[in-house]
Amino acid sequence: MTIKVTWHGHATFSLDFDGTKVVVDPFFSVNNPSALRSADEVAADYILQTHGHADHIVDTVPLAKRTGAQVIGNFEICNWINAQGHDNTWAMNTGGGYDFPFGRVKMTPALHSSGLPDGSYGGDPGGYLVTTASNTIYIAGDTALFTDMSLIGAAGIDLAIIPTGDNFTMGPDDALSALGYLQPKVVIPCHFGTWPPISQDMNAWAERVIANSEVKPVVLSVEGSFSL
Repeated sequence: MTIKVTWHGHATFSLDFDGTKVVVDPFFSVNNPSALRSADEVAADYILQTHGHADHIVDTVPLAKRTGAQVIGNFEICNWINAQGHDNTWAMNTGGGYDFPFGRVKMTPALHSSGLPDGSYGGDPGGYLVTTASNTIYIAGDTALFTDMSLIGAAGIDLAIIPTGDNFTMGPDDALSALGYLQPKVVIPCHFGTWPPISQDMNAWAERVIANSEVKPVVLSVEGSFSL
């Protein structure tokens, strides 16, 4: 299976699993100042929702309603999506996994918060470990560094997508430490550069990754892609 990963800016990605379109944390223009595309221009069969903050979920309902995509998220987020008029959801919780047509999805812990745009409770934040017959992808979601990343890494990660912007999530130093726990083959940084508080030099970070690990860093431009 070929997996094409496209970065839409901030923490929003499209993953194409041989034609099955999976969007992570929809946040497009005009809401996302770093995005080049609107939610109306994106295809989705599934949506992976890591948590409920507006910069990850504000375009989820419009995208899901237009495409009919199934939204995968925690129980509280799925209930909230249902209340917005979209009933095609799949509720999970931390540590649980399920086999979807594109691969097995396991919800992993994340150290963050998760209020929804209307102020309601968004449940626990999380990440996802997506396993296909050929590859394993770790989508960390918004998180701080935590030592149990070593348990996630024990799955054998081909690609890790991790936040690096600091202030709201791990910064460059902790993200580099996270690679020591995760031991992925490839890392794609995200959640940086959208606003001044999370502005980072990711090319400099990539040089540190090369110098201090055997991980291949891939710094994507907005709408840039990488294939496994």
